[in-house]
Amino acid sequence: MTELGHKDLSGRVIEAAIAVHAALGPGFIESVYENALCVELTARGISFEQQKVIPIFHRGVAVGEHRLDLLVEQVLLVELKAVKEIEDIFFAIGRSQMKAAGLRDGLILNFAAMPLTIKRIGPGWPSPERVMCSAPVPVGACLIS
Repeated sequence: MTELGHKDLSGRVIEAAIAVHAALGPGFIESVYENALCVELTARGISFEQQKVIPIFHRGVAVGEHRLDLLVEQVLLVELKAVKEIEDIFFAIGRSQMKAAGLRDGLILNFAAMPLTIKRIGPGWPSPERVMCSAPVPVGACLIS
């Protein structure tokens, strides 16, 4: 399996997501978590673009566009979900978004689950991972298995 790139950055984003999940808990719609995560990322000094528009091309012709939930520091896709469970189609969508945006690393965060579900997408991924604790906790104290 290929090593995840931007490990430190993804770790910082995961810590921010854990803080949001601990504060709000499951039960809200995706946009609530997206906005709360933006507040948390800003507070931590992590740059991002929210709802970044990515044009989609076929044979050099623009055929549509897609919006990324979050593009963090121009290198990490973060897709937020508030669903019962992460489905395989979310990985296909994430990989397509990453290809269109020229990215190699991404995260899918499911805020409807208890605990927060974290999935990585990128070269050699996905890998099933779950955060095995709730915030607030000391940095590095969560187990991602």
